[in-house]
Amino acid sequence: MSVVVQKYGGSSVATIEKIKNVAQTLIKRSKEGNQLVVVVSAMGDTTDDLISLAKQISSNPDKRELDALISTGEMVSAALLAMALKEQGYDSVSYTAYQIGMKTSGQHGKSLIDDMDGVKISESLKDGKIVIIAGFQGINEDGDITTLGRGGSDTTAVAIAVKLTGICEIYTDVDGIYSVDPRKYKEARKLMVIDYEEMLELASLGAQVMHSRSIELGQKYRIPIYVGLSNSDIRGTIIEEVTEMNMESKPVTGIATSDEDVAVTLKEISADINILSSLFETIAARKINIDMISQTAPINGGVNVSFTIPKDDLNECMEIIKNYAEAQNIFIDTDITKFSMVGIGMKTTSGVAAKMFRLFSENNIEVKMITTSEIRITCAIKQEDKIKAIEIVAKEFNL
Repeated sequence: MSVVVQKYGGSSVATIEKIKNVAQTLIKRSKEGNQLVVVVSAMGDTTDDLISLAKQISSNPDKRELDALISTGEMVSAALLAMALKEQGYDSVSYTAYQIGMKTSGQHGKSLIDDMDGVKISESLKDGKIVIIAGFQGINEDGDITTLGRGGSDTTAVAIAVKLTGICEIYTDVDGIYSVDPRKYKEARKLMVIDYEEMLELASLGAQVMHSRSIELGQKYRIPIYVGLSNSDIRGTIIEEVTEMNMESKPVTGIATSDEDVAVTLKEISADINILSSLFETIAARKINIDMISQTAPINGGVNVSFTIPKDDLNECMEIIKNYAEAQNIFIDTDITKFSMVGIGMKTTSGVAAKMFRLFSENNIEVKMITTSEIRITCAIKQEDKIKAIEIVAKEFNL
C-alpha cells in the first residue's frame, strides 16, 4: 500500500464546505488503497488576518510571538478536516509540528527544516488512520514554534514525502503550472512537465504556485511533485528531472515577475574589497536574501553598489547599510519589477538575451539592473512596464 502525501492550500480549505469537499476527495483516495498523509494550510486569508491583528498591537511585532500566533491557522484547518473525516465514518487524526517532531533551525518567520520523526505518522497509518498535519510550522532547538515562510506548507509536505518514501501531490486553486501567470497573460500555456531547476528558479523569482525550498527538497531526494487543482480530474503538472533531449526543444520555459523587492544603491562607498565583503556578510548573517548586484568601476577609490532585497527586509537592512554609507548617499528604489525568463534550453541556445534586449529597446522598456545564470535572465524594470514586457516576450518565445 503506497503512501501518498497531499497538501491543500488555503483557498482549498477556505470554508467549511470546501473542507467537507476535501474530506470526500480523501475518502475516495483511501478507498483506492492509499495510505494518506494530508498537509493543510490555514483557511483562506487567516494568516493575513492574524498578521493584521499583530500589527494592531505593534508595527514591528516580536518575531517569536508572531510565529506562535500565525501557526495557529494551520492547526485550525487540520483539526476541522480530521473532524470532517470522522463525521463521515473514516478514522483520522490531526497533528501539529511538535507532535511529529518537525525540527527546525534559523530565524523566526523563515526557518529551515532539519529533520522530523516519522514514527508517529507511520504508526497512525498502520492503524488505518488518515493523518492530517498542520503545515508551515516547526519546533526549534529551544522548543519554540517557528514558521517556514510564505508557502511553507509545500515544504512540509515534500519533507514528509521524503521521510516516508511516498509520493507528493500539491493541490491548490490553479490546475497546474503555466509558462506565465495566466492572470497577467491570458494566452499562457500549461506545462505538463517541468524540470526541478526551472521550477526552482521560477518559484524563487516570483511564481507563487510553489514554495522554492519544497522544490529544493524534491530535487535533492528525487521526489516527483504533482501540482494540480483541488477536487478536480483536470490533469496538472509534474515537477521532475527532465531529459537533455527534451530540454533542448525550447530555450525559454517560463516567465516570472515579482513586485516584492526594492533596489538599494550606496553611492561613493570605499572600493576596498574588505569593506564590500563585510557589508554583504553582515546582510547575509541577518538572513536577508540579496538577488541582483551591480557595481560601477572605481573612481577616486569609490564605487556605487546596487542590489535588490525583499521589501519586508528593508528596515532591517537599513540598520546595516547606514554603517557603510552616508545618509545622503543611500537611495531606495521601490518602483521595480523583477522580470525573469527561465529555461534549461538556454544552456545550449545562444542569442536569448540579445533577443530580449531588442524587444525592450523597441518598446522603450528601461532595464535598471540585470543578472544572469545558465538558465535564467533577470532584469529590474519599472513596474508600469511589467505587463507590456510579459506580453512581448511571451509572444516572441511562444509561451
